[in-house]
Amino acid sequence: MKTLLIAVCTLFISTGVMAQDAEVIRLSEPVQQTDAYEVFGAEVDTWDTAIELSELINAPEDFTDKVITIETEIAEVCEKKGCFFVANAGSESARITFKDYGFFIPTDSKGKTVKLIGNFEVKELTEEEAKHYAEDAGQDPDKITGPQKEYSIVATSVLVPKS
Repeated sequence: MKTLLIAVCTLFISTGVMAQDAEVIRLSEPVQQTDAYEVFGAEVDTWDTAIELSELINAPEDFTDKVITIETEIAEVCEKKGCFFVANAGSESARITFKDYGFFIPTDSKGKTVKLIGNFEVKELTEEEAKHYAEDAGQDPDKITGPQKEYSIVATSVLVPKS
């Protein structure tokens, strides 16, 4: 019985510590909001029809250096300040950053399906840049070797649903 009591107390203490570690960071205020969503970045009067991230990745030459509207799920978000996120499409991914480092999204946005407007490009990261991004996303930077090709969108607006 004493062992069970110690185990239950340990569980409650560790859960409390983990909850503190998972504090949500919101460094930007939304520019628009409703009961259903918040928009970060520039205000948007109307959202164009969104394309899928897989369309960009399958035909990057059709979208490079063009402003696009996509709808995608956030696979990873910068845990330090929400200054970027990663969206996945199959085995490929794209890094979404924010124009002029001018706004951020809440760090608890992982798993949400967002709409965004931005400029698409394909670029090559140095090993050092790729390791830095991996570390910011809470991943193991030691798994990265050599330069990395990256699909990138510099967003001007991101619509994040409220949960």
